Amino acid sequence: MNRSADVSGIGMTSQRTRERLVQRLQEQGVSNIAVLDAMRNVPRHLFLDEAMAHRAYEDTALPIGYQQTLSQPYIVARMTELLITGRDLGKVLEIGSGSGYQSAVLAGIVGEVFALERIKPLLMAARKRMRQLKLRNVQMRHGDGYEGWESQAPFDGILAAAAPEQVPQSLLAQLAVGGRLVMPVGGREQTLVVVERTDSGFERYDIEPVRFVPLLPGLGNG
Repeated sequence: MNRSADVSGIGMTSQRTRERLVQRLQEQGVSNIAVLDAMRNVPRHLFLDEAMAHRAYEDTALPIGYQQTLSQPYIVARMTELLITGRDLGKVLEIGSGSGYQSAVLAGIVGEVFALERIKPLLMAARKRMRQLKLRNVQMRHGDGYEGWESQAPFDGILAAAAPEQVPQSLLAQLAVGGRLVMPVGGREQTLVVVERTDSGFERYDIEPVRFVPLLPGLGNG
């Protein structure tokens, strides 16, 4: 199969299957047009092993190896919608890029994506996918999510796909005034949290219960 066929998909990865996913997302309350377009256009099947590709457009989390998962499409769409809220975002930091799917969704909406992943084989595979999809506004680095990417701060948005026990102060420090952080927080019980940085400090909003892998410190080589 040639590259264009890989990207467009056939059978259970076809455009018709993607449209059904977008319809389900709308039924679940996702309404931002840019987010829905990104979910429609990004070929989720490319971010999975070939054996799992036929399940790519189910609204469920799927394994990507190294005890990590490709997040449920609803959660990807919901977190992206919470992050952008109709604003034009220049620079976004992504913590825990995993397969690179969330990075690709963000790439079609924001100016630049700076993505960190602690598991090197996942990072290398994600970089390859960014090249395949010609997403030139995504930079990826093998890094510790707790440390963020200080040399590129401040960020208009920060999004994390792994849960710390508390929102790291190091990430709040890298958030621009007017910026917004979206991440799961907690241990056995987790909540999706939004934190906005204002001129006078930080405002936190608890959104809904979620379940993510924990945010681990340091680097992993797989």
